Amino acid sequence: MAISDVKEYVHLTTDEVDQIGRELDALRAEVEESRGPADAAYINRMIKVQRGLAAAGRVTLLVGTQFRRTRKPAWVLGASFLGVAKILENMEIGHNVMHGQWDWMNDPEIHSSNWEWDTAQPAEQWKHSHNYIHHQFTNVLGYDNDIGYGVLRMAREQRWSPANLGQPVYNALLALLFEWGVALHDLDIERIRKLEKDPEELKRQALQIFRKGRNQIIKDYVVYPALAGPQWRTVLTADVAANITRNLWSYMIIFCGHFPDGAVHFTEEEIEDETRSEWYLRQILGAANFEGGNLLHILSGNLGFQIEHHLFPDLPSNRYAEISVRVRQLCEKYDIPYTTGPLHRQYGQALRTILKLSLPNSWTSSDQPEPPSPSRDRKRRSDSERPSRRSELGGWSRSGSSARA
Repeated sequence: MAISDVKEYVHLTTDEVDQIGRELDALRAEVEESRGPADAAYINRMIKVQRGLAAAGRVTLLVGTQFRRTRKPAWVLGASFLGVAKILENMEIGHNVMHGQWDWMNDPEIHSSNWEWDTAQPAEQWKHSHNYIHHQFTNVLGYDNDIGYGVLRMAREQRWSPANLGQPVYNALLALLFEWGVALHDLDIERIRKLEKDPEELKRQALQIFRKGRNQIIKDYVVYPALAGPQWRTVLTADVAANITRNLWSYMIIFCGHFPDGAVHFTEEEIEDETRSEWYLRQILGAANFEGGNLLHILSGNLGFQIEHHLFPDLPSNRYAEISVRVRQLCEKYDIPYTTGPLHRQYGQALRTILKLSLPNSWTSSDQPEPPSPSRDRKRRSDSERPSRRSELGGWSRSGSSARA
């Protein structure tokens, strides 16, 4: 169910909503003031561990595969090291660095304006499609392109078409090839199909993606296999396995944070004259957490605290666990839904939604009220049609010029 008024949905007065905003602003200020050496040590340690795992994986594959007795164990160990290294780099390091979580350190090597991550999408395009569009317009139909990534129907308010019958297949392909699906995400395929995309901008972005994708392919599938000499096929398949492992993990974590039961969608009416406090409420209602131990949270980029990440996307990820205690208390105080659960349950609910929404609404049941108005096409907006208002979401550049979200 898409909602158009968060205050009405959670039965809060304007004064109560404003007070929630003040309490969350105070929590933000408290964490900002307490950032220090321990936080800097954390991200530096994560980078050292990630680079160590990547180096161990490369050495294991290049050396261990040269001998018949160690070839298979070296493949398994090397692919595992590389897979975990890629997961750490994408989730806990790259994603969070590009959100500006560590910009306060003034370290040019760990700054959102300089980091280029180990995946196919250029950092600039990620910061635009993710930091600006997704985080500003979280779960707003027609505004947030992450609702189904332009491939899947993820809300009953979205018009069904026969092409949606293929969602189980599209979903499987998206999971396996997630880095390449994300690489094309900022192109906005829908606007290209409707001939609404500026040709020059399309050309610029496509060339940028081509160069980044080419470099990734050369690195993983040409250079490192070539260094292995006669065992190039072994190294090549290990690199493929590592990338698929990263793709499947990233896909699952992201879907668990946005599409389980309880993570609601919004109509465009909700963001008309939306206050900062109402934006906070929308982030809480539109995201979902999952439960687990410290290692699980590190490997997921601390996105098991997706609600906290959406509230404070530029605060250090290692602080989300402590922030979540305060946010949950606030939600209990005002009787605001706080969606969380085990990882397997959250993904199971997301997968069930994908399968159900491959069919027309009339063929399936829903535990939520039906859409208040007939399902219709929710046209994906261009930047000129999206207002720009949230400074903490980070910056990006377009055609060499700097912009702020």
